[in-house]
Amino acid sequence: MKHDHYPHIPGDRRERGPRRPDVTDPITGRQDGRRWRPEGSGPGLGFGFGPGFGGPRGPHGSRSGGFDGIQEDLEHAFGPRGRGRGPGRGPGRRAGRGDIRAAVLILLSEQPMHGYQLIQEIAQRSDGRWRPSPGAIYPALALLEDEGLVVITADAGRKLASLTEAGTAYVTENAAELGSPFEDAQTRPGHPGRPLREALEALGAAAGQVGRTGTDEQATAALAVLDRARRDLYLILAGEPSTPTDS
Repeated sequence: MKHDHYPHIPGDRRERGPRRPDVTDPITGRQDGRRWRPEGSGPGLGFGFGPGFGGPRGPHGSRSGGFDGIQEDLEHAFGPRGRGRGPGRGPGRRAGRGDIRAAVLILLSEQPMHGYQLIQEIAQRSDGRWRPSPGAIYPALALLEDEGLVVITADAGRKLASLTEAGTAYVTENAAELGSPFEDAQTRPGHPGRPLREALEALGAAAGQVGRTGTDEQATAALAVLDRARRDLYLILAGEPSTPTDS
């Protein structure tokens, strides 16, 4: 009798090991010990399924919504959201802490900004080639505040970052050292996996919408779609044909 052979697929329910520990979500910026978090951060943002999708560690997701592992894998493979490869992967390096720090200081020297404004402005000035995540921007602001270069104030329920006098003087005196982080981002070679990241982020947004507004039946169907996609991806890596999708 012929038996179908399937390659080992990590995460298969039949061979699932202990649950992975919870990890910090770089998309929402939720980090233990951080005193400043993105406005509106919490369940339902980023890759999370949000309230109503099984609750805390419910039947349809993990404690952080079910996509915490995807973001961790993206960070390892491609670096933080935006440009560059993961650690130690050659010339397409990701934007480092120094780049983020320099970009934030330069932008705040022009005018005070909210965290989201900083992210948008960096993306615009780098022609979309560098879009740091909240998990990179907000810790950088917290460190600059610790250094006395930035002050955080409340502005219509949001957190507004401004340079202190010391911060303004620092930018003026260290202009050459700060360099041109936006222009540098434009010249970095692109990563071939960037379309995969964008597709996964779109997939996470769609799954999150099902989790927030779908019925139990729709949520179950969505989980089946995601599980099938995961299996097909591993079949691609194994050099075997993937399962045909229903038309």
